[in-house]
Amino acid sequence: MAARGVGGLHVAVVGGGICGLATAHRLVRAGARVTLLEGSDQLGGLGTFFPWRDRWVERFYHCVMPSDDHLLGLLGELGLRDAVTWRRTRMGMVVNGRGYPFNNAWDLLRFTPLGLPDRVRFGVVSLLLRRLGQGKDLDGTRTEDWLRGLYGDRVWELLLAPLFGAKFGARFGDVPALYLWQRLGRDGAVAVRGYPAGGYRAVIDALRASIEAGGGEVRLDAPVRRIGVRDGVRLELAGDVVTADRAVSTLPLPLLRQLADDDLAARLPDVELPYQGVVNALFFLKRPLSGHYWTPVVGSGTEFDGVVEMTPLAGVEPYGGRHLVYAMHYTDRGSALFREDDAAIASRWTSQLLGLHPDLNRADVDDVRVFKAPYVEPVHPLGYLARKPPVVVAGTPLVLATTAHVYPDVTSWNSSVGLANHVVGTLVGEPQPVPG
Repeated sequence: MAARGVGGLHVAVVGGGICGLATAHRLVRAGARVTLLEGSDQLGGLGTFFPWRDRWVERFYHCVMPSDDHLLGLLGELGLRDAVTWRRTRMGMVVNGRGYPFNNAWDLLRFTPLGLPDRVRFGVVSLLLRRLGQGKDLDGTRTEDWLRGLYGDRVWELLLAPLFGAKFGARFGDVPALYLWQRLGRDGAVAVRGYPAGGYRAVIDALRASIEAGGGEVRLDAPVRRIGVRDGVRLELAGDVVTADRAVSTLPLPLLRQLADDDLAARLPDVELPYQGVVNALFFLKRPLSGHYWTPVVGSGTEFDGVVEMTPLAGVEPYGGRHLVYAMHYTDRGSALFREDDAAIASRWTSQLLGLHPDLNRADVDDVRVFKAPYVEPVHPLGYLARKPPVVVAGTPLVLATTAHVYPDVTSWNSSVGLANHVVGTLVGEPQPVPG
């Protein structure tokens, strides 16, 4: 269906994560009548939060990067850009149970898990890696082939393979090298990160206020049970039906296929992507750990693969004087760990965290919460750029805005806002570049 303006049209947005919220915000500004449908009792997707004593805390960790142009542009529209506090953060590395700072050449020279020749090679290649990928078909190159060739067997097997395995599971070696190369463009060697005053709830609340101020409707606890696209869009809810002229779905493609009627299902992209979910434990500590914002954990007998300390970024005050630490493990939503009882995970991971930090004791752990998300990161196959589906489902009034469309950009709030810009531009006949 050819793109046309949305002024006066009713557009339904399915999903109230950051992409759905940004899409609805822009559609309202373009003159559409918008209904946003969120299946849970809270907006934000991976940016959702929970009450802890007299505070609100994000279930999953987030930060703003200086290169997040799409997100920062949106925050500017909402009057929140100046509310972002920027801080210089540091990185650590835990290998075989021992912690190391991992920020500069001096740290690398003292990183004894690697021999001196490998340390030098690691430093030189890392400095040149962004340049070394220019002009190469990294979308068709296995990450393992590219990085093992550049860094050598020892660096790949000791550090890189565990890190990529933690992120992508058993398929990690086959992930296109383009993903890493693109991530370097976002993160690079930048040590400065930002965090908005009031946390990510402030951003979500501002987006909802913008949508409703423009006449849009935001409905929570409104899971869509069936989607049809004959004579417009028909969205069946529990005890209700919403009809619209156009619709934008931000649902992961596997979930959308389950909801589509036979006619729509036959028209959806045939791309089959496995997704990694995440198990995430939050520790409220009475004392800080290493002071490093991000610390991968390799070969140390823990189920979690990394630790994020929010205190260096957000400070202690947002968490009532407690130091908030996130520990995470990416895994398939059908795995035993993902299905396991939260209390059992909290108990076991607490013991593992204490094992990594002998100066920490159980009395220092004030509280632990476990949260899970089933669809966090698609695992893209080689050559995905040529197979990535268009956002418009041909012959229908349905438009897609999913993580399957973000590649080769890194899945983040920034890329989600960029995708929202592209989708709304397509709807109004002013296409914006696809993220990445």
